[in-house]
Amino acid sequence: MWNQFDTADYEGMIAETITISGYNGDRVNAYSARPLGAGPFPSIVLIHHLPGWDELYREFARRFAHHGYAVCSPDLFARFGQGTPDDIASAARAQGGVSDDSVLADAEGAAAYLNSLPYTNGKVGIIGSCSGGRHTTMVACRSQAFDAAVDLWGGRVVMADDALTPQQPVAPIDMTENLSCPLLGIFGNDDAAPSPDEVDQHEEALKAHGKDYEFHRYDGAGHGFWYHDRAIYRPEQAMDSWQKVFDFFGAKLG
Repeated sequence: MWNQFDTADYEGMIAETITISGYNGDRVNAYSARPLGAGPFPSIVLIHHLPGWDELYREFARRFAHHGYAVCSPDLFARFGQGTPDDIASAARAQGGVSDDSVLADAEGAAAYLNSLPYTNGKVGIIGSCSGGRHTTMVACRSQAFDAAVDLWGGRVVMADDALTPQQPVAPIDMTENLSCPLLGIFGNDDAAPSPDEVDQHEEALKAHGKDYEFHRYDGAGHGFWYHDRAIYRPEQAMDSWQKVFDFFGAKLG
């Protein structure tokens, strides 16, 4: 799908900050992006990474909108205050991070918002990277609101007992039986979190429970290889895996 558009066509999108109803009924900021037009468009809930609700995720939202999706990316760290993404991410880490229950409710609130729009088609995917990949997997195992999920190198899907916390009391791998939609996983073989062994463990759990999934692993890539704002960016692996994401969502969401 990269560069597969007609240069004669009109193109436009709307991208803006909105508010949605999230955990405990809180009003939460979210970044929304969508193509102009009547649709109907498939939808994506975009779950940000541990560095926060940052500029990179706004770029990701607009890229998905350019490719025909209505996107909602909620600020999962909203309850830790307002300020620069770095400052708020630091505040979230200092308080033990965001809880799985909070992420679940915010993600479902974003899906409900997308489904309320007159130009969406009723199909909603969810995708996130780093901690957002873990959150995506967790949400897809606890919610029936999603039709497809993409885990981008999510760490802590596999967790030792001593790594569990009040905010993250259950490892997502232990929820695999309840995975409610197809799952795509994108991983770098040079990553340490998740390590290749942890990706193997996750894949074995998916196989054991007969789940619909596909995993793609990239040599020469580590954690965060889509992140063009830092040295870990790997353009060849990033562009190949972006295409796999578009193919997957295109097949599952219409």
